[in-house]
Amino acid sequence: MRYLKSAFVFSVLALLGVIGLRAQEVESPSKQSPAYLQPKSEHLKEARLVVSILDYYHYRDTNLNDSLSSVIFDNYIKSLDGNKNYFLASDIQSFQKYRFQMDDDLKTGNLVPAFYIFNIYKQRVEARLEYALAHSSDQFDFTKDETYKYNRDKVPYSKTSEELDELWRKVLKNQALSLKLSGSDDEKIAKTLTDRYERFSNNVSKYNSNDVFEIFMNSVTEAFDPHTNYFTPLNAEDFQMNSRKSLEGIGATLQQENDFTKIVDLRPGGPAFLSGEINKDDRVVGVAQGAEGDMIDVVGWRSDEVAGKIRGPKGTLVRLKILPAGSGAGSPTREVALVRDKIKLDDARAKKQVIKYTQNGQEYNLGVITVPDFYLNADELEEGKKDYISSTNDVKRLIAEMEEEGIDGIMIDLRNNGGGALFEAINLSGLFLKGGPVVQVKYANGRVERGNDDDKTFYYDGPMNVMINRFSASASEIFAGAMQDYKRGVIVGEQTYGKGTVQNVRGLGDFLREKTDDKLGLIKYTIAKFYRVNGSSTQHLGVTPDVSFPSAFNAEEFGESSRPSALKWDQINSAQFTPLNYVDKQMIDFLNQSHMQRRKTDQSLLDYQFDIEELKKVRSQDVVSLNYEERKRTNDERERRKAARVKVGDSLGELEANKVVDRSLDDLKDAYLKESIILLAEQIAVGKKKG
Repeated sequence: MRYLKSAFVFSVLALLGVIGLRAQEVESPSKQSPAYLQPKSEHLKEARLVVSILDYYHYRDTNLNDSLSSVIFDNYIKSLDGNKNYFLASDIQSFQKYRFQMDDDLKTGNLVPAFYIFNIYKQRVEARLEYALAHSSDQFDFTKDETYKYNRDKVPYSKTSEELDELWRKVLKNQALSLKLSGSDDEKIAKTLTDRYERFSNNVSKYNSNDVFEIFMNSVTEAFDPHTNYFTPLNAEDFQMNSRKSLEGIGATLQQENDFTKIVDLRPGGPAFLSGEINKDDRVVGVAQGAEGDMIDVVGWRSDEVAGKIRGPKGTLVRLKILPAGSGAGSPTREVALVRDKIKLDDARAKKQVIKYTQNGQEYNLGVITVPDFYLNADELEEGKKDYISSTNDVKRLIAEMEEEGIDGIMIDLRNNGGGALFEAINLSGLFLKGGPVVQVKYANGRVERGNDDDKTFYYDGPMNVMINRFSASASEIFAGAMQDYKRGVIVGEQTYGKGTVQNVRGLGDFLREKTDDKLGLIKYTIAKFYRVNGSSTQHLGVTPDVSFPSAFNAEEFGESSRPSALKWDQINSAQFTPLNYVDKQMIDFLNQSHMQRRKTDQSLLDYQFDIEELKKVRSQDVVSLNYEERKRTNDERERRKAARVKVGDSLGELEANKVVDRSLDDLKDAYLKESIILLAEQIAVGKKKG
């Protein structure tokens, strides 16, 4: 199949490189107006180039046909109006003629249907904002027994404008009630809503043809897999400069998602990352300056405007109102205070701490190494610098320092580590192995390469465990998977993200036979898949810990399995490797039994489990009451349950006072870090008994 595609692809690339593309005459399907957006000539050129690249180079051997066209169509509609707040059912019906046409249009560079759909969307949004502004100052009756369903993914589109009016009456009423419950009076509520929708309207008026093209092309790339993306020339520059630009402020990357600004990445070493209070996919709904500044509502703002409010001089305080990931509009928010800082490179590198812990009369010195990502200074490596900056070299240094302090065991903390350099995942694994394969990489043509640890000696051969969570991904999963397959250490925490794919980033101009003066965009596309040494793909499954902690995030909502276009899990032949057997079933069973007992008696774990269950309850609800007393009662009940948490020692029945709680760890606010340390000590004790 690939060789058949190649003739088509290279003929297209040659055509683009030698003679370029002539802009098509773009006819509006309706009466044109100054606000009517149309594709530019460079868009036509880039569209053909992007689909040609994906058709030939992407890992997934998928033909751009009617089936994929239907997926692209659904992606595009969802990206514009995923919550069905704007389009009418008649709009969607009228668009159906394009469902199986987009594949052919993309091959010829015809973007008229995509722009036609967007212009209808823009008209519908403008109509809704006109309604919202006309009713922002309404006096709502909060005594009625009404409800608002904020997750509308599975409900039908409204049939008439009157139905949309009724939906938006409830949208406004829900927002007004949330503001009222937070202490705003009628005047402030009206001003907040008016300001919100005036800014929203202003943002809509700023849409340009580049915005439309990028939204549509990402609907195309999303059909191949969720980690394949297109960037316009302007956003390509931002993407390439991101590592430098994110070094100031709070160290978070923001992205527009409908009316919200979503946090899509946290820079290791940044204030947001170090706070431990902000997660990926959280949404910023308010920003305040300093300790006393008013909280400014930023719902409906463009993400770049929100970023502008968050940025500020180093050392100053910014407060964010956060709507937790997965929570719907009207759900409880939390406020996080952060001190802006220029991210120091040292803060973004591996760190250590040695914790003294006494268990059953035995004192342990336990080393904790936090690895925020798998970093590497490629320039220093290429120059042949011996002590080049890398996660592996830093961890080696930290281990040496801790061994001088007489450590009894090491924990590698990979929580929220989203990956990094494959080279580093292999090298870091090699510190704890005695040579052998670490990871397998399979390419689209079926070729399998093995990443090996070529050093046959241990750097550290003592007891270890590895701590992971839902946001440990990619290279983190390679490392944790290797430690588990080799039975080198105990894996504790939550199931990982399940990202088992490899991406390549290229400028579109790289694919042209002849260079052009036109500014072209950037494409990131999937070229291979990762596999553990046992042959299992890390895609979807990720790494399942030996000792599982309660998690607020499930695979269906957060992780690779939540993405419909994600590549499937599969398996290849196991590599030849010899398990080290530092860990066995008996040890794992003992640690699980011990952990489950502490979940009944340890106060920090009880509190954490309570918070998780409360968050899950909130996420499970997609309908909220619009009655003031009912909503207040629900909020008060939530606070009452929080205040009435079961306390260790409150019951003389099943819970025996302070049976397992060790006061020497009381200064650790991180419940999971504390539990991992206890497990490491128990692991060491079990190993000594066996030895």
